[in-house]
Order: sequence, then C-alpha cells, then structure tokens
Amino acid sequence: MQDKIICLPKRVQPSQNHSSVSNVSQAVASTTPLPPPKPSPTNPVTVEMKGLKTDLDLQQYSFINQMCYERALHWYAKYFPYLVLIHTLVFMLCSNFWFKFPGSSSKIEHFISILGKCFDSPWTTRALSEVSGEDSEDKDNRKNNMSRSNTIQSGPEGSLVNSQSLKSIPEKFVVDKSTAGALDKKEGEQAKALFEKVKKFRLHVEEGDILYAMYVRQTVLKVIKFLIIIAYNSALVSKVQFTVDCNVDIQDMTGYKNFSCNHTMAHLFSKLSFCYLCFVSIYGLTCLYTLYWLFYRSLREYSFEYVRQETGIDDIPDVKNDFAFMLHMIDQYDPLYSKRFAVFLSEVSENKLKQLNLNNEWTPDKLRQKLQTNAHNRLELPLIMLSGLPDTVFEITELQSLKLEIIKNVMIPATIAQLDNLQELSLHQCSVKIHSAALSFLKENLKVLSVKFDDMRELPPWMYGLRNLEELYLVGSLSHDIPKNVTLESLRDLKSLKILSIKSNVSKIPQAVVDVSSHLQKMCIHNDGTKLVMLNNLKKMTNLTELELVHCDLERIPHAVFSLLSLQELDLKENNLKSIEEIVSFQHLRKLTVLKLWHNSITYIPEHIKKLTSLERLSFSHNKIEVLPSHLFLCNKIRYLDLSYNDIRFIPPEVGVLQSLQYFSITCNKVESLPDELYFCKKLKTLKIGKNSLSVLSPKIGNLLFLSYLDVKGNHFEVLPPELGDCRALKRAGLVVEDALFETLPSDVREQMKTE
Repeated sequence: MQDKIICLPKRVQPSQNHSSVSNVSQAVASTTPLPPPKPSPTNPVTVEMKGLKTDLDLQQYSFINQMCYERALHWYAKYFPYLVLIHTLVFMLCSNFWFKFPGSSSKIEHFISILGKCFDSPWTTRALSEVSGEDSEDKDNRKNNMSRSNTIQSGPEGSLVNSQSLKSIPEKFVVDKSTAGALDKKEGEQAKALFEKVKKFRLHVEEGDILYAMYVRQTVLKVIKFLIIIAYNSALVSKVQFTVDCNVDIQDMTGYKNFSCNHTMAHLFSKLSFCYLCFVSIYGLTCLYTLYWLFYRSLREYSFEYVRQETGIDDIPDVKNDFAFMLHMIDQYDPLYSKRFAVFLSEVSENKLKQLNLNNEWTPDKLRQKLQTNAHNRLELPLIMLSGLPDTVFEITELQSLKLEIIKNVMIPATIAQLDNLQELSLHQCSVKIHSAALSFLKENLKVLSVKFDDMRELPPWMYGLRNLEELYLVGSLSHDIPKNVTLESLRDLKSLKILSIKSNVSKIPQAVVDVSSHLQKMCIHNDGTKLVMLNNLKKMTNLTELELVHCDLERIPHAVFSLLSLQELDLKENNLKSIEEIVSFQHLRKLTVLKLWHNSITYIPEHIKKLTSLERLSFSHNKIEVLPSHLFLCNKIRYLDLSYNDIRFIPPEVGVLQSLQYFSITCNKVESLPDELYFCKKLKTLKIGKNSLSVLSPKIGNLLFLSYLDVKGNHFEVLPPELGDCRALKRAGLVVEDALFETLPSDVREQMKTE
C-alpha cells in the first residue's frame, strides 16, 4: 500500500477575533454538519448531500500525511516489520555463525565428511559382525534398510541416513555373514585411510573446545534476545492503533492544526505482532531447552560405554572437548552414527583391518618365493618391516624357520600349530604377544630362539617357559644402567638349553646364565668392548665344550677357563691380550682342539704351546707376532693354522712336521722365503702366502697333490713354476695371482686349470 497513513483536519469552535476568511474556513472544516435551510411555502428548496469542504489540495494532504506519520505515529507501529527482519537476521547469524567461521566450520565439515564415510564403509559392517559377541550390527542393517527412503543430503560432503535411534531398537535379527566378510583390497585400503583420518582428526579436535564454547555463547545470546523481544513486544503491541490523533503546528501552511488519522497497516501489524510473539516464544523455548541440555551434563566428555557393552569392542576410548561435543550433537540426530563411527577409534578393529590387508598382500605363493636356507640349514622365511604377521604364513607347512624383523605388535595365533616342521624363531626388534595355544605348541616344538632388542622390556616373557629350547641367542643391552626392577629372568626352566649366545655389554656373567650352567654346552659372549670381570662363575659350567669371549677387553686369559675340563673350543677374539704365558695351563684341557687368539695384541708365542698336543685348529691372525717358535710345530695334530696379518719374517723348517696340515695362512706378513719342508705337508689343501716379500716359489709345490686353493698375489714373483700343473685339484678359480704372472705358466698348464 502506497499510503501508510491517511489524515483529515478536525473542526474546532470559532473564536471572535478570527478573520472572516478564517471563520469561513473553520466553519467549512467543521466535522459537524450545518442544519439545512428550512423551506418556505413561497420558496421551495431541493437539498443535495455533500461532505465538508476543506479547500486543501492534494499536495497539502500529502504533506499532512507525511508530517503526522513522522510526528504522531508510535515508532513501534512504524518500524515493526523492520524489527522483525532485524531480529530474524540476528537469530540466523547466531545459529549459522559457527558454520561460516573458519575455525569451526572446517571442523564441522571434516567431521560430517568422515562420519558419512565411516557409516557407509563396508569395514564397519564387517568389524561389528566379527568382533561383537552378540551380533549387534544386525540392528544396523535393519535400520539402514528401513531408512533408505529417508536419506537426507548434506551437500557435497556426503549424506546422513535418518533412521531410528539406536537405543529404541531392542530386536535382534540375522546378519548375512557372507556379505559382511566380502571386503576387497580397494575397500581395505579405503578403510585403512579412514583410520588414519580419524586418528589425525581426533588429535586435532581434542586439543580445544572452540565449537563447544561458540555453541554455548550463541545459545545464550539467542535466549537473551528472545527475552528482550518478548518483553518489549508484549509492552508495545498495544501501541499499534487504527486511529491516531495528530496535533502538528502547520496551520500557516494548511490552515489546520488538529487532524484525525487512519493507520492503514495497523490491523495487519497488530495481528502479525501477536503471531510473531507466538513464533518467537516457540523458538525461545527451544533455545531454553538447548541451554538446559548444554548445562545438564558435561558435553566436553563422551563415553562409548554403551557401545562397548553392545558391540563387545572393549578398547574404544572415551573422547573429550570438541570431539565429544560433536558426538553428543550427532546423538541428538541418531546414535547409530556414533556406534558405527566408534569402530574407527578401536585399535582392535584397526589391527583386524591391517591383518586383512596384510593377508591380501602376502599370499602363500608370494611368501613361498621368499623362502631360503639359513646358516643352520633350515628352510627360512624372512619377513622385514611389515605392519604385522600375515595369517597366510601358517599355510606354508614346510617352513622350518621364521624370521621376523622390525615388526611391531606381532600376535602369534594358535594356527602356528599348523607348522609341524617349525623349529627356529627369530625376533629382531619385534614386540610379540602370543596365544596360549601357540605357546603350548612352541614349548613342545621350538628348538632355536633368537631375540634382538633395544630394551630389556622387549624380551618376550614367554621365552622363559620354552622347556624344549636348545639354542638361545640374545642381542641387545643388558647393562646395569637400566632400572633395577628390569632384569634378565631366570633361565632355569630351559632344561634342554645347550647353546647360549649373548651379544651385549655386560660387566659380569648374568645370574640367569649361571642357572643353566650345569647343562650348557656352548656359551658365547660378544661384549662390544665392555670389560668383562668376575668370571669365576665359569667354573660352574662343567659341561661346557665351546666358549667364546669376544671383545670383552680381557688382558689375560681368565683362570676360570682352565677348570673347564670338557672344553673343546676357545675363542678369545678382539680382546686386549698381550701376553699368553698362561697358555701352559691349557695342557690340562685334554679335549681342547680349537684355540683362537686372533685380533689381539700378542707379540710372541711362548714355548709352552708345545704341550697343547691335542690342538687341531690354531689361529694367531691379526696380532703383532714377529718370531715363530719351532716348538709350535710340535703340536703335530694341527690341521688348520692361521698366522696371517702379523710381522713374521721367517718360517721354521719344523713346519714340515705338521703332516695333518690342511690349511696354512701367512698372508700379509714379511716372509722372504718358504722352507722346502713346507711341501712335505702333502695333505695341504689351502695355502695362503699372499702379500709377503717372496721372490721365488719352489718347484716342490708340485708335491701338494690335494692343493685346491693357492694365494700368491702381492709378492715379487717373476714366474710361476710349471710344476703347479701337478696340483691336479688346483683350478683357475682357486689360484689368486696377477693375470700377467698367470700367463708365465705353460699353456697346457693354463688350459688344465681353466677346465672345470
């Protein structure tokens, strides 16, 4: 309507001092009609009904309407529609601000996106059907089918299904297990990516409570706004009147001062204001309920207790801050979403998914391609840096050795019992849990266990109960700077243990080792340079046949060693031995056949060594020996003699006494000539004389008919004797020599060596 208000002048009683024009105007403008003239019999009059004349033109009326609208009409009646518009905009701003503010909108959009993907993921259905003890996921399937027609689109981020509340459906029904189990590789990878997204999202959102604080503030603001609107609207609604008296001093311009006006919109505004109050009251009550919901309980914490009870997934964590608040919000829509979302917070569920993806990636055929023979001549499967242990491993029944390296959270299931031939297990930097049935199997069948660890806490506690274990290899720190309550537990239950190897940094033999000393046959300690002291416990190892004390910073041969009457092999590699006068005490060890004193600082060999007549293998390589005593060669049972990397200049002719000698090495010394007696050792198969100062190789080398390996490289030879052709076992691959020097041999000899 164009005219907001319509006004007419009022007539008032005329005053005597007014002008005649004014009297006429006031009389004409009077609202009380004058009595019509009385007709006379001599002069009849015809009466015509007319309104009161004001002598005002259209412009004056428009001016009067405008002045009265501004001066007389109440502001509430004038601006009511604008107030409604402003209040509505404020309410909209309060309700939608957090959807537009970058700090909160990104979280909400991301949450809705992840929530929709988690709800629709095939893994959710499978995880709930597998882990739940009561098939609670069946409820989800029915509700999902019932609500497909009520799908609500939530924009490009996905859709949410409007279904009944989870708590309102107590019925149970059957799950299609085949459908739940059908999860291909692509779906598995998508579910894996969802787990990572949920982890990162939870880590980010749980840090603050901006969403909760913003929602509380906007709700409080809406409640305050509601109260203000109700208060002033209730008080001012009566100000909207149809008739309005207007008194404005515009008599000089119009000739009138008092006007009666009609507010054309008053009736409509009056009805709309009452309706508006009703609508605002309903909206305000909703806001009050929301405020009550916000403060009735803490919305900064969310417990999945009912989900844990219903699904059987016990490791779903409770959440807090904005993450908890958004889950409370989604519960107001449908708790089913929270239940399905909770699957992606469970480590049990994630581990099952990883296991499924792992099984899809590592098929039995692919695993069989990785089989190889290890140092113990067993068929071994090495698995390195995987996300877990594939179940398909247990389908390779021919497997004898399983090597797991840098694999976290390994779970050995009961299906390991399918590996009837399994005897060896290697765990290198792996955290391992084991099923009770699997442990029973390992107790009966496992013979060899190797564990490499960074911290003693990583040692599997179940290894101390492997009663049939024969060999145990430990690599890791066992030093005393670790907490006192963390120790190597007793090995006394390992009744069958025969070989124990410890590569660590111990300062003394651990008590756990002493517990198995009575039946231990071989012990190796590689000590990484840490000085090993207090070796008296060695005396208790009466059945020990092999002993290795490597890199233990020993300056003398430990006296406790001389009490080991069953000892057959002794290795003291990489120590700090300089003098070995105690070697005479080895004569009491009648069974000692192997003595390795290599990589030390020994400067001479005492004559007492002649008393070690049982020696068959002797190594003095990488020392500082300059002179070889002739008494050394009285140990006539020696088959292996390594004197390489010393400062030896002369080989005594007594070397010919060693008729059993098969291996002889003087590589990297300063020898200038070889005695002819060396060639009396006719059983010699390997001769290493490279990197010396030799200038002539005796033709008598042809006497070594069994010689199959000869190293002469790095000397001053000009020619090789043609008698090398008599060494029928020597081939070109076994002759280490410069190519030019090889060409000095007769062509027939060269051809003979080149033929396989």
